[in-house]
Amino acid sequence: MGIRRAEMAPPPGLALSGYLDAAATTPPAAAVLAAMVEAQELAWANPSSTHGFGLAAAEALERSRERIATLLGTVADQVILCSGGSEAIHLALLGLAADLEPGRLVISTVEHPATLAAAAQLERRGWEVAAVPVDRRGVVDLAALPALLRPPTRLMSVIWGQNEVGTLQPINAIGRLCREAGVLLHVDAVQVVGHLPVRLDQLPVDLLSCAAHKLQGPRGIGALLLRPGLRLSPLIGGGGQEGGRRGGTEPVVLAVGFAQALALAQERLQAHDGHDPLGPLRDGLLERLLAMEGIRLSGPAVDDPLGRLPHHLSLLVSGASGQPMSGRQLVRALWGEGYAVSSGSACSSGRGAGAGGPAPSPVLLALGYGAAEAASGLRFSLGPWLGPSDLEGVPAALARARDRLGRTGAG
Repeated sequence: MGIRRAEMAPPPGLALSGYLDAAATTPPAAAVLAAMVEAQELAWANPSSTHGFGLAAAEALERSRERIATLLGTVADQVILCSGGSEAIHLALLGLAADLEPGRLVISTVEHPATLAAAAQLERRGWEVAAVPVDRRGVVDLAALPALLRPPTRLMSVIWGQNEVGTLQPINAIGRLCREAGVLLHVDAVQVVGHLPVRLDQLPVDLLSCAAHKLQGPRGIGALLLRPGLRLSPLIGGGGQEGGRRGGTEPVVLAVGFAQALALAQERLQAHDGHDPLGPLRDGLLERLLAMEGIRLSGPAVDDPLGRLPHHLSLLVSGASGQPMSGRQLVRALWGEGYAVSSGSACSSGRGAGAGGPAPSPVLLALGYGAAEAASGLRFSLGPWLGPSDLEGVPAALARARDRLGRTGAG
């Protein structure tokens, strides 16, 4: 039986202290909302218009673009604003492929659904798609990569920070191999930007995708950054906006919010010597959760040399009998305790479930887990609105949720 809408509605007065699903989306920061309100009042016009109202909007748009470019280590005319990470990924792969002879695209086995969808489109256009395997941590097999990068490979796309299990890929090593092979590299940095220092001019990367709503910016805007000199065909035609690479009237207010959110995230990193201050908070929570019987970490350890996303932890949960429990049922049970978490990717959650039970996560299957374990994943992802006191009740809440599901047989 499905969950009724009323059962999933937010309880009255629920505070952000219970929101632990930042990898899905984040609440806009107060400074972001304030900047957007001001922009809406002063720069609401079409930035392509040549009257004074339009010029004010154009100035706000280009100031925001310049700010985004500077913070991410590139120049303004190499920042293409779009509707979010999914569109940026599609524009990167399909826009590049439009000017290339069909060849091979290399991806990993733990990519975001948006990358898989773009890859499927390329397959229908005559491209071959090959997937490099990952190890138990979710890290790509660098030893297998050189053979995959040989002709006819023309493109590679890899997710830098895996949204479900938190794995950070060795982007510099991957980029060097792609450069040596003459292969263009796109990096999905949607989960990384705002949590790690990112400068395109210091990376062996040709294109990089990001989204504002993962770093307390507004939903509906993201960016594709590309190195100078790279040709890209638009997916959306129209009035020649974004340097002719993406048609449509630009969302000036969203661009202002994006730039403000990115600046706030950068300030946090700079204030902590380039480290996300959420890391120690996450580590403390993880230590307490792993002290519970039947709780295991998936993905890389927090002290892994490559590391993992600093605000992210992913767990595999078993019941008292030792059998894996349903991650999706645990998400619902934890919501009843006042905590918002997730199981799997928010962009694909719920797909594939059938009469046999919840669908296993393709990402966890790629890491080598069995089907039952791969359906028991639980993700906690933190944001700047949280402090240590907000997380004190999480272990006890998980214990109660697990016990309750065990008694009802729902796990």
